Amino acid sequence: MGNRLSRIATRTGDAGSTGLGDGSRTGKDSLRIAAIGDIDELNSHLGVLLAEPLPEGVAAVLLEIQHDLFDLGGEVSIPGHALLQPAQVARLDGWLAQYNAALPPLAEFILPGGSRAAALAHVGRTVCRRAERSLVALGAAEPVNQAPRQYLNRLSDLLFVLARVLNREAGSGDVLWQRGRQAGGSE
Repeated sequence: MGNRLSRIATRTGDAGSTGLGDGSRTGKDSLRIAAIGDIDELNSHLGVLLAEPLPEGVAAVLLEIQHDLFDLGGEVSIPGHALLQPAQVARLDGWLAQYNAALPPLAEFILPGGSRAAALAHVGRTVCRRAERSLVALGAAEPVNQAPRQYLNRLSDLLFVLARVLNREAGSGDVLWQRGRQAGGSE
């Protein structure tokens, strides 16, 4: 891989196409490249979240997820190839159960916010949902394996749960949506 990344500015994409992992080329505006870009953006947002002070367990989970997202991006970049495994989806299910078990049940909708780390987790959640939509759109046009779609679906749920965990760790609690709130604040 080292030799492969020795030249970053190749100029091969100047005409609006880009290379895929199998050596073929596709338009930079293709559904496949849109999905890869959304997955890459999600991974970058998680990198920003990891730059925050986080509980050690949460940081370890997010680092594992970053590696999984790299696998997912690699899979999407090689049509017909499978890199993401059902075990990686199951691991997300395990983390979801673990972190959700310590949280009180929701009685109201939650607004993105609270602590900075929780707000960043919510941004990651929304980018994850976009990546999932991109992958579904790609799947409507070309075959896409099931594990990547499942992974993104579970990951957005996990990022929601982790935002709640991070708000609790920061002493902030959830930021609840207020039904019927008057515009302009209190009188």
